Amino acid sequence: MADEPGPLIIIGGHEDKEGDKLILREVAERVGSRRLVLATVASREPEGYFETYSRAFADLGLHDLVELYLHERAETLDAHVADIFAGAGGVFFTGGDQLRISSQIGDTPVEHLVRDMHRRGGVVAGTSAGASVMSETMLVRGTNRESHRIGDLHMAPGLGLVRDIIIDQHFAERGRIGRLLGAVAQNPRVLGLGIDEDTAMVLTGNRFRVIGSGAIYVIDGAGVTHSNIAEASPEKTLSMHEVRLHVLSGGDCFDLETRQPALPPC
Repeated sequence: MADEPGPLIIIGGHEDKEGDKLILREVAERVGSRRLVLATVASREPEGYFETYSRAFADLGLHDLVELYLHERAETLDAHVADIFAGAGGVFFTGGDQLRISSQIGDTPVEHLVRDMHRRGGVVAGTSAGASVMSETMLVRGTNRESHRIGDLHMAPGLGLVRDIIIDQHFAERGRIGRLLGAVAQNPRVLGLGIDEDTAMVLTGNRFRVIGSGAIYVIDGAGVTHSNIAEASPEKTLSMHEVRLHVLSGGDCFDLETRQPALPPC
């Protein structure tokens, strides 16, 4: 049994599947010769996901890939589900709707299998919706590409594999800084992490390293001196003062405990 949990690889979506495959290569290397469970639970129409990832991972030498898809929550009780995780060294949550992941597997044998594998050193990776669901509270909906309106944000409980952060994905591509600021304004205790496409954070312990072609934006609201989040009407534009922002690119590191960028190795 591993002395500590395995890494979390949290991806902003649209990771490279045909070129250098830097992010998928990181997943494959961490899984090694073990099985990778491809959880397509987030999608209502998962056709094609498994074939695409099978080809990409086969090119990286990972051939033991099995799909986990659930039409209904009741299927998590099927005996064959445990067989899917037999010998698994990792699980990869694909994109879609993060509410489908949390509502389908939350507090079920599947979630327990994922947590047990992670505790024993297994990798948990997620892209797009599969990234958002990693935190205790996840962003579900909110308007892109404009200043945040106080009432225009919907959040829900996630899987809670990592604490005290909230994650948004497709970040720069969809102009989501406003809604992530709104999430941090509601609870400045949490760090807001906005992850670009083809970009990932590799989290081990309290530190993560950035890989991929884009950036990760870290919004720290601990030092905020003013916010109108509680007083203003829902259609009012958000006001926040003294917000701290870090922008991290490939190779950069960040310490979640100290809330500070860190130099490699991390």
